[in-house]
Order: sequence, then C-alpha cells, then structure tokens
Amino acid sequence: MPKLNLHQNEHPSTLRDHLDDAIDNELLRPHFEKPSRKITKSPYLTDKNVSKRWKELNQPEVQSQLLDSHTQSQMDAYSKNIEHFIGTVKVPVGVAGPLRINGLFAKDDFLIPLATSEAALVASYNRGSQLLTASGGASAMLLNEGVTRTPVFAFNSLILAGQFVAWAVTQYSHFREVAESTTSHGKLKDISVNIEGNHVYLVFEFLTGDASGQNMVTIATNAVFEYIMQNSPIEPEYAFLDGNLSGDKKANAHTLRGVRGKKVTAEAHIPAELVEKYLHTTPEKMMQFAQMSTVGGTLSGTIGINAHYANALAALYIACGQDAACVAESAVGMTRLEVSKTGDLYASVTLPNLMVGTVGGGTGLPSQKACLDLMGLHGAGKSQALAEVAASLCLAGELSIVGAFCAGHFSRAHHKLARK
Repeated sequence: MPKLNLHQNEHPSTLRDHLDDAIDNELLRPHFEKPSRKITKSPYLTDKNVSKRWKELNQPEVQSQLLDSHTQSQMDAYSKNIEHFIGTVKVPVGVAGPLRINGLFAKDDFLIPLATSEAALVASYNRGSQLLTASGGASAMLLNEGVTRTPVFAFNSLILAGQFVAWAVTQYSHFREVAESTTSHGKLKDISVNIEGNHVYLVFEFLTGDASGQNMVTIATNAVFEYIMQNSPIEPEYAFLDGNLSGDKKANAHTLRGVRGKKVTAEAHIPAELVEKYLHTTPEKMMQFAQMSTVGGTLSGTIGINAHYANALAALYIACGQDAACVAESAVGMTRLEVSKTGDLYASVTLPNLMVGTVGGGTGLPSQKACLDLMGLHGAGKSQALAEVAASLCLAGELSIVGAFCAGHFSRAHHKLARK
C-alpha cells in the first residue's frame, strides 16, 4: 500500500508516521464484532439499574467517588434530568461579591455562586464586583425576552413556497392556539417568515415565563409543525422541526439586533480614583485596550466584542442549574469602555442571548437550587432578576480582566493562584 505523501511544512513528522502506520496496519478500518462492554437498555434511574451499570463498569474506586453516600441519598432528585445515571461530579463552588445591582428586577447586594475548576476566575469576578459596588453598583435593564424555534419546509419551486406562505400567514391565530394548548406558561409572541429560494423558515418566538423554556418551545412548536404537515394545502417535499435559524446553542449574529432568551444591558460610571485603587490602572489605558481589542476581535471574525463573558456564564450556569451548552450563544454580546468628559470610566455590556430560568430544568436539583437560594432567585418571578445578575456579573468580569491586562497583572495572578 502506498505511503501518504505529506510535506514537512504541512504536517509534523510524527503525524506522518502515525498516518503511515494507520494505513499499513489498517488501524482505522471499521470493526463489526460485538462490543465487549454494555450498559443497561433502560435509561431510567432506579437502584437496580444503577447497580447493574456499576457492576458492568467494575471499578469500585471510581464508584466511591461518583456514587458516594450523599449522592445515593438524593438519587431520586435526578430522575428527570439524566439518563443512564451513575453518580455525580463535584465541581468547586466559590462566591463573588458583594455585587450591588440597581436593576429593573435585580435590586440587592448579591453574593454570587460560581462553579469552576479554573483558578483565578472567582477572584477576578470578586474584584470586579467590589469595584462596581464601590462605584454605586451596576445599573441593569432587561430589554426584551423571547425564545425561538424555526421549522423549515422545502418545496419544488419558489411559486409553491410562496403559495405555502400565503396560506400560513392566514393561520397565525390558529397556530397560536395549537402552540399554547401544550403549555400553561408559554405564550406565542410572534411569527415571522424567512424565504430562501424554495425553502421557507417559520420563526416562532415564545415567552416562556420563568423557565429557560427550550423544551417548552420545542414541544409547542412541534404541535404546530404537525398541524401544518396535516393541513397545509401545499404539501412540502420534506420538512424539519428546526432549520437551524434559531441559533440554538450556537454563537450567532442575529440576536445582536434581536433577542433569544433574555436581552439585558448593564452599565457603570466608575471614578478614576477607584479604577486606580482596585485595578491599578487608568480609564485612558482601559479605553485604549478596548479599542485595540475591538479591532483584534474584528480581525478574528468574533461575533460581538467582549473579553470573557463565557467564564462568568459557564460558572454561573453550572452552579445554578442552567443549560451549560447555552453558553455558546449566551456569551455573544458587546462590551464598551470609554473615558467620560470628567476623566472617569464608563463601562457597559449588552447580552442579547441570556438563556436563564429559575424554574424547571436543573434549577430544582439539590445543589443548584441551593445556589439560586443563596441569591434569593429560585422559583417563579425571579428569572428576569437572574438575567440582570448575569449581565452585571459579566460587566464585573470585563472590568477586572481588562484592568489586569492594563496593569500587567494577568499572568501574575494566574501564576500566583493557579500554580502549586
């Protein structure tokens, strides 16, 4: 069998060697023998199923870490949140604050739980929170809400697609009735149409109450989707429940001018002396950094401009039972740092895609509910406040990390806190 002809400047020699060996030895060919290991066919969480899984895994020392006595005593609490359960993972939780928030919904000095294994992260958000609090707090405003699902329909021609749209727009009131029959909390807020050639995307936007709402929206949209497939006078060639226009769990630019989840903006006016006291730099230098970072982000093709929203959101989402995969979309947004006419620092963040809830999903799990309870944000009527907390936390993190770069402390902080 011939060798792969790979040039030195294209691949390391070790990669060439591995590829050559793989071809010579057929290491990459499919294998069809039965797997040597298996798990229970039933995905459900029962004592019997958990015992069977660990019997197959046969690693007592690992089992003692993942299925300790405390986890065993709370197993029933996880039954609606996991399949093929074998235990829990303990993630360290720290607390940052106090972070004073002057919001439409969040009005308090918050101590915010953050679950992470990244050293220096909680310390950074703690510093930014204290700076904001010393400056009178972050002003936060929930701007909009809405969760989308976007079924797509394919037709033979643009003419048929147009005829389908002409029918669909007459059905909006009925679509709303069908969708809302599946939920006592969700409301169909808007329906819009996007035509791409002979493909039609229907954009269904819902209000989801205090739930993050993705399952709610999926079930409601599916009911409408089935109604369309059964009743449309123009039969699609094929169709799917979601055509990837919603931006679900993917960074996207669409929400920068719209919303998916909750859209929040937060700002602070920070005196120059406090910038010096807490961050050991100046407003001018922080604005210079922001300007250069905006250009760098544009050159790299970044959607939105921010330093590290993902750090705050991942730690907050994991601690508080949110869907951690939604950080992919939630971490899109805009940070601005400017020097005011008085020589002080103006800082703002806008996040259009915060997927947060205070009921449903993982918010009722024991540890996650406890973290929400620490902030007084578990249960009905609290999701808007949680969104304002999330945005304000991101503002604290932007100030801290930019300050660290400007003062030359970024590497030093990680060396001090992360190295043993």
